[in-house]
Amino acid sequence: MKTIWNSSKELLINLLDNFGLAWWVEIATQTPRCIYYFGPFLSCTDAKEAMKGYMEDLEQEGAQGIAINVKRCKPSILTIGDELGERMDRKVRPAFSGQI
Repeated sequence: MKTIWNSSKELLINLLDNFGLAWWVEIATQTPRCIYYFGPFLSCTDAKEAMKGYMEDLEQEGAQGIAINVKRCKPSILTIGDELGERMDRKVRPAFSGQI
């Protein structure tokens, strides 16, 4: 039963993401100067639950000046670095596949 729910959830997340209606965690850091997008998520609640882990990971990596926003959007690039206009594209993984 859980496998059916996971498949259905992934399909729904992908559908919402295609229309820009999925929830994403946007994290901006001052040092290094970057914007990261994590998601997509089915709900704002799911995104907020996952954002704590992302923030902890960035803090452990030495990031400073962290600002977090949970919003509906459709980012085309998942990591944007200000240094040299660098844009890095990470693979998108569904929220329930172990990103937390």
